[in-house]
Amino acid sequence: MSGALLLTGGTGFLGTEVLARHLQHSDRPVIALVRAPDDAAAQRRIDTVVAGIVGSTPSRRTARVEGVAADMTAPSLGLPWVRVQDLAERVSTIIHSAASISFTLPLAEAREINVEGTRRMLEFAELAQARGGLDCYAHVSTAYVAGSHRGRFSEADLDVGQAFHNTYEQTKYEAERLVRSRSTLPFTVVRPSIVVGDRRSGWTATFNVLYWPLRALARGLFTVVPAVPSAPLDVVSVDYVADAIHELCGPGRSGSGATYHLTAGAQSSTIGEITLLASHYFRQPLPEVLPPAEFATHEHAAALEGASAYFPYFSYGAEFDDAASRARLEPAGISVSPLREYLERLLDYATRARWGKRPIARTEAFAAFAA
Repeated sequence: MSGALLLTGGTGFLGTEVLARHLQHSDRPVIALVRAPDDAAAQRRIDTVVAGIVGSTPSRRTARVEGVAADMTAPSLGLPWVRVQDLAERVSTIIHSAASISFTLPLAEAREINVEGTRRMLEFAELAQARGGLDCYAHVSTAYVAGSHRGRFSEADLDVGQAFHNTYEQTKYEAERLVRSRSTLPFTVVRPSIVVGDRRSGWTATFNVLYWPLRALARGLFTVVPAVPSAPLDVVSVDYVADAIHELCGPGRSGSGATYHLTAGAQSSTIGEITLLASHYFRQPLPEVLPPAEFATHEHAAALEGASAYFPYFSYGAEFDDAASRARLEPAGISVSPLREYLERLLDYATRARWGKRPIARTEAFAAFAA
């Protein structure tokens, strides 16, 4: 019988969907590490997440999710050593999805969360491997460890001499290097690209990255966009990413030291295509699209300075090769969809939820989709 799954980031957007897959498709216990003052508070936080997945009625599924108050940047996860040993003996799978996704965090702060947090989780993984046996340590990285690289970026690539656009890319790269250095661990690295809402219901818990420029477009704020119209915009839906992680790292799966791009790849829509579709949806004039160098001197450039952290992704140069992912996932019936096929559903949900000001529960969003 498989041991418990230990999940970090279970209260976050992607972590919620990963947890949902394990509740729906597995009977194994789940230990969720949660930043909280004590275990009771951690349990309340994770119970709220579980209720959002399965409804508020307690069930056998909800009872097997245990919240543990922990600090992933502290030695021994901020826990007494005897507690750490007990957890290590119970765990056979670890999925580390907790991270700061801020593009603007100072480098030292981003490293504390994304790099040192990973270091602590790897230390725990080595203890679990020694104590109870570890089948898989799954590390959620990002395809954007490619940084400034232009051209094909394979799943085997990491250090290709790239620079980085922000501290998020840099620290996720550094964290992945740490994981790959632990060659004795049964690890698997997954690299999603830009993750958006569920492609069926449109549901999302966060309105960042792609949603920011879409909202600005809805309000008529983007009269000019710094982008290359033909550039691919690599976007994946959260259900695809969660399904993939469960398939690659679920019960009975062993870490193989492989890296998988959870990306749109050849199915990516272009910047020009998405701009056209969104403008039509919001009934706004199509923005003028300028190469980044020309945009820098445009009269409206200063007005859009708040969105500048996202601009590099409007003319991104790397092309993500996802051959290994497709070979593993497509036989299991898991495939990516181009953004153009479900963009309208994302925008329907975003406008109904008023871009997060009127949150719509996950269960409500899925019930509306099923109807």
